Amino acid sequence: MMRLRLSLRGAALLGAAALGLVVAGPSLAQQPANFPPVGGLPLTIQPAGVERTLPPQLLPIPVPPAPLGSASTAPTADPQVLVRGEKFEIERRWGEALSLYEEAYRSNPAASGLNQRIDLARIHYDLGRRYADASFRRSLTQLDENRALDLYSEVLNKVFSHYVVDPDWQHIVEHGTLDFEVALGEPMFLASALGAQGQIQPGPQEIDAFRRELHQLVDGRAIHNADEARAAVAAAANLAQDKLHLSPTSTILEYTGGAAGGLDEYSTFLTPDQLNDLYSQIEGNFVGLGVELKSADNALLIVNVIHGSPAERAGLKAADRIVAVAGHSTHDLSTDQAAELLQGAEGTSVALTIASASQPDRSLTLRREHVDVPSVDDIRIIDAANGVGYFKLTCFQKTTSRDLDNALWQLHRQGMRSLVMDLRGNPGGLLTAAVDASDKFIDQGNIVSTRGRSPQEDYVYTAHSMSVWHLPLVVLIDGDSASASEIFAGAVRDHSRGVLVGTRSYGKGSVQGIFPLAVGGAGIRLTTAKFYSPNGHPFAHIGVQPDIVVHQTAKPIDGQVAVRAPGEPDAILAAGLEAARRQLARQ
Repeated sequence: MMRLRLSLRGAALLGAAALGLVVAGPSLAQQPANFPPVGGLPLTIQPAGVERTLPPQLLPIPVPPAPLGSASTAPTADPQVLVRGEKFEIERRWGEALSLYEEAYRSNPAASGLNQRIDLARIHYDLGRRYADASFRRSLTQLDENRALDLYSEVLNKVFSHYVVDPDWQHIVEHGTLDFEVALGEPMFLASALGAQGQIQPGPQEIDAFRRELHQLVDGRAIHNADEARAAVAAAANLAQDKLHLSPTSTILEYTGGAAGGLDEYSTFLTPDQLNDLYSQIEGNFVGLGVELKSADNALLIVNVIHGSPAERAGLKAADRIVAVAGHSTHDLSTDQAAELLQGAEGTSVALTIASASQPDRSLTLRREHVDVPSVDDIRIIDAANGVGYFKLTCFQKTTSRDLDNALWQLHRQGMRSLVMDLRGNPGGLLTAAVDASDKFIDQGNIVSTRGRSPQEDYVYTAHSMSVWHLPLVVLIDGDSASASEIFAGAVRDHSRGVLVGTRSYGKGSVQGIFPLAVGGAGIRLTTAKFYSPNGHPFAHIGVQPDIVVHQTAKPIDGQVAVRAPGEPDAILAAGLEAARRQLARQ
């Protein structure tokens, strides 16, 4: 199995542990005794670069103009962003479109029209991921109509029990209808929904007529609870079967995806394989090649290579590009199709073609192996004269507390007197791991508090460790430091425990629970609470502002992830080292 690493900027990364959410733990039995029961795992997640065809009738919904004679007070989105986004949409590069729109939204949350574009791009992205997922395709054949409705009801029950705010049942069904309408324009959905029945795909006129009937059926229903939502979806599935000969299970599962995906940007339905992938990320290990990848320019861009992995032994580097997998050019594959080719059982091999800036394209064959993902990497002394230690904290997983202890004692034995801790690009992970990490540097007081609709989600996590590292601390952050990273950085800031250097963090301030479902082996990721810094500051859409701001000279284009090649100057690290030296000089 190769895991999809989800970045926080909308594009899929493949390989290493990337938890973009704050998670609570698969079961109460696996949580430390001093933590309250939490319904799932706190994580932060982001979409992948699924590239899908969009028929003309389903091209992205244009932002409606303001009525004549009215003056809109809302700022408009950057026209260049909209032009690039439309290009991605036409080319069916939904992950890149989503990444671009989300980045633009972070810069200008009040801009009109972006929310619509984000929602539609996310629906297309999620649809593509589901149909590229073998476990989901199996569900389509294994679940009959009643079992599919039971799965839908189970998702609604989780929403009712655990979601951070009271569910709006009308909106949940309406968003499911939107998901279903998008699917009706996708050949892969129609082929699957019709395949078992051997029917000819309906034409545009038939689909348009069906849409009108669907809205007459669903829009006129008052939906006040989960039972009424289930009845509406059952009626929609029966209508689709009657008018378009679609499998009821296919229709119901689209409504199921829409029920979770329409709640907020972090809640989502999880196929069985996606659920297992998340559990692997939390454990910090998987079977694969040991690379983190992102879709870029019709190739798979290597964002990171995991130490000790098959990819590292083969000489792959960050900023290299995979341009062919198993003889198939990535130009002709979506990200998810390429990901499926990269996946395989332990001990099997896959052929890759690699493009690098410094050498001609080369062909390699890599063996898939069990890869342990260290949450702490690149441990070293970066200034021997002053005893400044450094390491990169890549994610917050089950092994993080142990990994931190090993790194700190290793540097201590090498003469460390000050520490630069690098959280750049760290998308988050387990909430409890972030608390444990903070507890190693903060000797008393609050670390983070959570608040949700359910009283069991309201909790204050406090420092309680008897052995605390009191050495001077510098923490590096950037726009991809999110969730659990922000918990750590916020605690350091509010307790004046160290100096933050870099750029404003991502601004994700919510906790997600990972809930397995009894039907079909699937799961759901739900936002269950919001979290706040020790001084009560929120994080959502605000982030953590560094004490020392270091402006990046190079910015990613078209919503892509910036990847610094080995040997490139690192202005943020240089500023962090200088801050550490100043701390030592003041002692």
